Amino acid sequence: MTRPNSHSDIAEMGGTPHRRFYTGGDIAKVQSIFDLRARTHRLMPDFVLEYLEGGSGEEGTLLREREAFAEWRFMPHTLVDESHRDVSVDILGRPAAMPLVVAPTGLNGVFMRGADTALAQGAARAGVPFTQSTMSNDPMEQVGAVNGLRHWWQLYVFGGEEIWQELVDRAHRNGCEALVLTTNSQIFGQREWDSRGRTASGFPTLSSTFNAALHPRWVASTMDRGMPEFANVVDFIPRDKRSFFQSADWIREQMPRSMSWDTVQKIRLRWKDRPFFIKGILNLDDVRRAKDSGVDGIILGSHGGRQTDWAVSALDILQQAREIVGPDYPLFMSGGVRRGTDILKARALGADVVMTGRATLYGLCAYGADGVAKAIELLRTEMMNELGQIGVRTLHDLDTSVLARTGDLPLRG
Repeated sequence: MTRPNSHSDIAEMGGTPHRRFYTGGDIAKVQSIFDLRARTHRLMPDFVLEYLEGGSGEEGTLLREREAFAEWRFMPHTLVDESHRDVSVDILGRPAAMPLVVAPTGLNGVFMRGADTALAQGAARAGVPFTQSTMSNDPMEQVGAVNGLRHWWQLYVFGGEEIWQELVDRAHRNGCEALVLTTNSQIFGQREWDSRGRTASGFPTLSSTFNAALHPRWVASTMDRGMPEFANVVDFIPRDKRSFFQSADWIREQMPRSMSWDTVQKIRLRWKDRPFFIKGILNLDDVRRAKDSGVDGIILGSHGGRQTDWAVSALDILQQAREIVGPDYPLFMSGGVRRGTDILKARALGADVVMTGRATLYGLCAYGADGVAKAIELLRTEMMNELGQIGVRTLHDLDTSVLARTGDLPLRG
């Protein structure tokens, strides 16, 4: 089996030279997303890491997201003028530094106070949009006030229709550029490892609490005013359920199992004149239905491997999805992005834009807003370098002619 999340052993002999990631405080020394991840593991308590890193069930989908990228190899061109490389694109008709949108992630207040605002600040500095989650902990208005931000809003449907209607209207009033409906979370995934760190009532176990106390930097930056609240939906939650963990559990219980394409139509009518995406599609029949439903774009993805176990990855169905929707329809994907090469592969296989959640969360946990911007810049720098390595000038020149799948090697013809 491949080892998609670690360095190869091929450069080592008997453990030398010793390979290690940078975990110190000098952000200038960070070389990759994996350095940010290593520092995150140094700074965060175990129960926070389980929430950040874990997947559902046997975590088969989580693994597949990385394996799928590892199955594609580049076939580089050479003797190409590479002096003017460019990874900038238009996203929704506006320029962006690269084909990346920061994905919606909830409960970010467990990483640090003001986490959603810091994510937005990092995205704005890096010149890419940020998608704020319904389950975020900072008010929509506070995040929207970040200078230069392209603010998108992710919608969970829960409770009565008046809740999602109010959230949609509020996002519209606050100038959110796009609405993203998550469709694959109405039944909560079986996140066993995350659950083992919490009691039946949802609070951290005694051992988890003790471990958290051993991380004073986290305590100081996160718990100085107690656990955060879900600022954008707290008024909908019963007063006796408004503690952090109880709120999350109550919202999950209110997710309607009956959500359907009719719900999509209702939201489309409510959102009216701005871009509307649906997120969490992994079936080609659903790709067809989504396009026919009148939404403005589709985001393929598995919710970071945290919902269905042993599902395909977005990358697995990307080429077929592109064939279904045609060349000009906005098709995004999320899941497993850790390197600039991942973004190049996704672009070559048909994605207009990729979303990343964990990569920017590693930056957040490691260095706050500066770390978020650093994570995005690392991905952009890697894209620029590898574009030159494979002999392609711009993303518009990138296609499957520079890719080969490992199962098809050696190539013949």
